[in-house]
Parts: sequence; C-alpha cells; structure tokens
Amino acid sequence: MIQHVVMLRLKPAYDEEELAAAMDGLAALDIVGFEGFQHGPNRDVESKTPDHPYGFICGFDDLGALNRYASDPTHQALGARLCALCIGGGDGIMVMDLDV
Repeated sequence: MIQHVVMLRLKPAYDEEELAAAMDGLAALDIVGFEGFQHGPNRDVESKTPDHPYGFICGFDDLGALNRYASDPTHQALGARLCALCIGGGDGIMVMDLDV
C-alpha cells in the first residue's frame, strides 16, 4: 500500500470554492487501485508545517495504481487547478509517497 500525502502552500487569498471543487474532483476519481481519499486543514500541532495550511491523503494498492493516478488526465487537470491556488504554483505543493 502506498499513501500519497500532499500538502498545499495556499495563496493568502485563494479561492475556497475552487479548492473545494478540486477536492471533490479528486475524491471522485475512478482509477483501479485508488483506495480512499481524505482532505482537510492542517492543524500543525507540532508547528512543523505552518506554510502548508491544507492537504490531502489518498491510498493506492501498489506502485502501478499510483502511476495510473499520476498519468490520469483528470488528475493532471485537477493538479493544475491546485497549482494555480498555491504560492509558487507547483513549487507550493509538497508530495510524499509512503510505502506502508
């Protein structure tokens, strides 16, 4: 199982409706091996990531499923929408793929 962890460094005046629409779109992806999607505000209890106020996690059965997600045109379009909401575009998105 791979946990795909994404943290967003949102612009101060980001469009909340656009963020919600992108999250809804990601949650609705129909990709073989895509297992679960959760998103929400970063509470940053340990004060380690104050610049990334929002994020999401999704699971994949294996590396093949993660690769299908990465190359999926709908995912790529949603990713571009998220980049537009973040400081520095794609540089404002932190991604970790944890093999758990």
